[in-house]
Amino acid sequence: MALNYIWIAFFIIAVAVATVKLVFFGNVEVFPAIMNGVMDAAKNGFEISLGLTAVLSLWMGIMKVGEQGGVVNMLARWLGPLFRCLFPEIPEGHPVVGNIFMNLSANMLGLDNAATPLGLKAMEGLQELNPRKDTASNSMIMFLVMNTAGLTIVPVSIFAYRASMGASEPTDIFIPILLATLISMVVGVAITGAIQRINLWNRPVLITLAVFALIVAGMAWAAKTLSQTQMGVFSANVADIVLLAIIVAFILAGVRKHINVYDAFIEGAKGGFSTAVSIIPYLIAILVGIAAFRASGAMDWLLEGIGWVVEACGGNADITGALPTAFMKPLSGSGARGMMLECMQTYGPDSFAGRLSCIFQGSTDTTFYILAVYFGSVGIRNTRYALPCGLAADLASVIAAIIVANLFFG
Repeated sequence: MALNYIWIAFFIIAVAVATVKLVFFGNVEVFPAIMNGVMDAAKNGFEISLGLTAVLSLWMGIMKVGEQGGVVNMLARWLGPLFRCLFPEIPEGHPVVGNIFMNLSANMLGLDNAATPLGLKAMEGLQELNPRKDTASNSMIMFLVMNTAGLTIVPVSIFAYRASMGASEPTDIFIPILLATLISMVVGVAITGAIQRINLWNRPVLITLAVFALIVAGMAWAAKTLSQTQMGVFSANVADIVLLAIIVAFILAGVRKHINVYDAFIEGAKGGFSTAVSIIPYLIAILVGIAAFRASGAMDWLLEGIGWVVEACGGNADITGALPTAFMKPLSGSGARGMMLECMQTYGPDSFAGRLSCIFQGSTDTTFYILAVYFGSVGIRNTRYALPCGLAADLASVIAAIIVANLFFG
């Protein structure tokens, strides 16, 4: 329901802004720009879906091998205490727990291509447990919010973009991203847990927070100890090594269980293809609404207004240059990436705005995209409070990113 109102609002605001530009400023190109943006977005949505088909087929095939090989059930048993706290609706030992863990792990390593199919597989499992098939369950909402928080431990792609733009130390935003994304996750889970009346002050949750704190401390130590070259090599290889290890482990588990690994992979891959086709209309819909909003100039007006308020309140004016990335990230991952690159090109990769835009890019995820694709894949129409909670996590990441950036680079 929330996405419905947001989608309508995109078009109403776009038309209103375009009308003002035409009537008061004589801008005769604004309406053609909106239509061109809408048509391009529809085309891009279809192309993105086609691109997802191969990735979905690969990873759903691997996940099917893992399921039949017993790996997913093993993860479900290991993570039972924590997930019983966060997802009380999921029966103890249910395989979907393993799927959720695999998705969140892929997100932590910055493996977007792997995270999406794993997330869709988890949504299928949650939908099987959902008594109201057109309405998001509490477990679905918690899972979606954890995804939109975008907890990332190794932001490999951002390091690569900074290096390509000539940053003196491409990895210097590593710790700030870690801190901002961890705060986003904690806030998102806390708000969702409060709405669902989940007691988060218990041993499994606190132990998990302690583990994450140790991971952050370890990464901080590595960032201070390793040279820039060593850090770049570490960041570029750790995700691929983990990914390959997962594939090999799943295959070996299948061999150990004496299953037909090839047939299991084919069965899962077929499901990946059908899932990719099912999400096309939902993906096109959300991208078209965002494109209309952006092409009308409404996004530019919003950012200019916020920049004026920030400067009027005596805030750091350099923040304004990075804000387009923050506002675009919940709407479009590729759009936010373009804003980040544009900011680094305009202000310099080692400027405050350039670094802040990278922290924005790495500390949260594409909320509207995730809700449209994940809920659309299982036919959920009533998303309940998933969008407000996801946006709350986004807001927390933006505020945290600004504070952390000022502490490190201000």
